Amino acid sequence: MVNLKIGQKIVVKIMRLGINGEGIGYYQKRLIFVPYALPDEEVQVEITENQRNFSRARLTKILKRSKYRVEPADKVYADLSSTHIMHLAYPQQLIFKQDLLRQALEKFKPQGYKRYELRPTLGMSNPLRYRYKLTYQLRRLKNGSVIAGLYRENSHHLVSLKDCLVQEDLTQKIANEVCQLIEKFNLPVDDERHARGLKTVMLRRSRARGEIQLMLVSSDDELELPEAFLSALTKKYKDLKTIAINFLTKKTHELYGSKTKILFGPRTIREHVLSIDFGLSPRAFYQLNPEQAEVLYGEAIKALAPRVTDKVIDAYSGVGTIGLALADRVAEVRGMDVTPESIADAKKNAEKLRPTAKTQYAVGAAEKVIPKWFKAGFHADGLIVDPPRTGLDEALLETILRQPPEKMVYVSCNVSTLARDLTYLTQAYRVDYIQSVDMFPHTARTEAVVKLTRQTGKRRK
Repeated sequence: MVNLKIGQKIVVKIMRLGINGEGIGYYQKRLIFVPYALPDEEVQVEITENQRNFSRARLTKILKRSKYRVEPADKVYADLSSTHIMHLAYPQQLIFKQDLLRQALEKFKPQGYKRYELRPTLGMSNPLRYRYKLTYQLRRLKNGSVIAGLYRENSHHLVSLKDCLVQEDLTQKIANEVCQLIEKFNLPVDDERHARGLKTVMLRRSRARGEIQLMLVSSDDELELPEAFLSALTKKYKDLKTIAINFLTKKTHELYGSKTKILFGPRTIREHVLSIDFGLSPRAFYQLNPEQAEVLYGEAIKALAPRVTDKVIDAYSGVGTIGLALADRVAEVRGMDVTPESIADAKKNAEKLRPTAKTQYAVGAAEKVIPKWFKAGFHADGLIVDPPRTGLDEALLETILRQPPEKMVYVSCNVSTLARDLTYLTQAYRVDYIQSVDMFPHTARTEAVVKLTRQTGKRRK
């Protein structure tokens, strides 16, 4: 057994990238994880952590450089997380993201996983400035200045972001302006300990129309923003259509509270995907990369192969984007979401976009709403699920397996929970293929669309 000491320097040959984008190599048969190292590189590292079966190390020197290593365009990006892979040439990132799926499947081993068709990752022609939604935390420094940014990985150190190269540039500029105005008007800023006040800035821009939405989150439910603060922003930025304040007074891991007040403009901005133009309120979920959302949702509908007689459930529907895009191709669409604002948007979007289509939207968790529909006699031919990173709830998996629709599409943002859920779903379904879509360039994350078909005679009793 190799006895490595913290701080010890060794030389490691990197064999592959792990599921978090880190380089993986061996030192005298011991597994070594090295962030920012690439396959085929020989690197000098310093041991930072020892566990029973592996060690973690810090890259100190590249002795043999990979031909796919590039200089990261954004110097700050790597300071936020060890899972960022901007140092890897973009075409190789796409190959790696296909391998992410393979690694997750090999870990969880769903039925027949070795035979799954893993299609090449669909990437972007320009993988910068793709984030059209910005959610930064606010902090007042000791000198009185206010910064906005993201927390460094596994810490409470806020990294100031003034020109993040993956963030759409106008939303970044407005975030910088918001910080300056908070300073100018001496607005209170939450410090996580004693002071209560503004804690988060959220900006979203419509790719289709350029409309911008700003929401500030406050831990003080009595905080009011001065009219001069609002007018300073709206006069300078003509595309800024909505300003809102959200109140989050409890200590929680949630980003937003349940109460939102519109201070300027309409409640929603307009966005477009596939064949539909729809509204988004401040708290409603929508993909932060709208260019790739078009690709992702198109692949989801393609995998579903809708028929005019189909009744379809769009679980985790958000504002109804996927369901409404196919509503005029099927007999009926039903959707649900736990965020009331999202369902309110979905209903309004349905009334405007698909007034003659049969649609129904409900507030609630999929694992609770779907069994009620089944019990009331509604039987779906197709099911689309687009869950959060935690994957499908166990109760929902049981519901699906008891009454599996003929076809199912799983849209995933986490390859690990996807592979885990497939171990259940393959009790009733065959995996026809998995199509990865690069929604988050320069990170060790990918989205995936899975086409599933019910196998005859397979159903949970």
